[in-house]
Amino acid sequence: MNISFIGGGNMASALIGGLVAQGFDASHIRVVDVSPETREALQARYPVQTYSAIDANAVASEVIVLAVKPQQLREVASTLTPLLRQQLVISIAAGVRAADLSRWLGGYRQLVRSMPNTPAMVSAGMSGLYALPEVEQFQRNQAETVLQAVGMTLWLDDEKQMDGITAVSGSGPAYVFYFMEAMQAAAEELGFSPQQARKLTRQTFLGAAQLASHSEEDAATLRARVTSKGGTTERALGAMEESSVKPAIIQAIHAAAERSRELGDALGKE
Repeated sequence: MNISFIGGGNMASALIGGLVAQGFDASHIRVVDVSPETREALQARYPVQTYSAIDANAVASEVIVLAVKPQQLREVASTLTPLLRQQLVISIAAGVRAADLSRWLGGYRQLVRSMPNTPAMVSAGMSGLYALPEVEQFQRNQAETVLQAVGMTLWLDDEKQMDGITAVSGSGPAYVFYFMEAMQAAAEELGFSPQQARKLTRQTFLGAAQLASHSEEDAATLRARVTSKGGTTERALGAMEESSVKPAIIQAIHAAAERSRELGDALGKE
């Protein structure tokens, strides 16, 4: 399988690195990017073929990954449209709905929309996937090959759920970092140096995440096991309950999903 990336930024670089790490032949990868620095950096790491503009040679692949900013996607689509020959097109541009991209591509329907998140850069990503009905099973498998190179995937039957994917896993790393900021600040107030506070916080999150990933029990059960009656954890969780931390987090994620819907509406009007 040959793969063409339109855009060679961080997420494209992560996907390429993940594919190569799994044994994919980098010489079968083409990358289009207007930046000479980006092209040179990619070629210094992998023996990929690079191009400064979209042309027939650049997209002579079975799979084309659109890895540009959402605001650039319509212009890219207009250039790409006459060059499409039944390739699978995967878009990782946030907010752009499959129907709108299909319209920009002149009604082209071999489309998969994906929403990866930034942990993909360390092969620990979570990507939502949605395919238009015309996408064949082998093309779904191709999409999985690309996105599973950097983590786990979840197929959606309804594209409207992509707003939820964006709100939960797409934006989710920022929520975790926000909580980490608070923990580090508290640790420093308790007398630890910034370096010590960072180490305590990072390892606690890493350990808790690994414990959850290796357990078949839900988060509520795992949390209860750490919470002894009358102990320190119970006191801390009680303070969070009094401050409505959990409802605030839930409300925030709903707000993110609503913003995702708004952005999709706005981008689709262009």
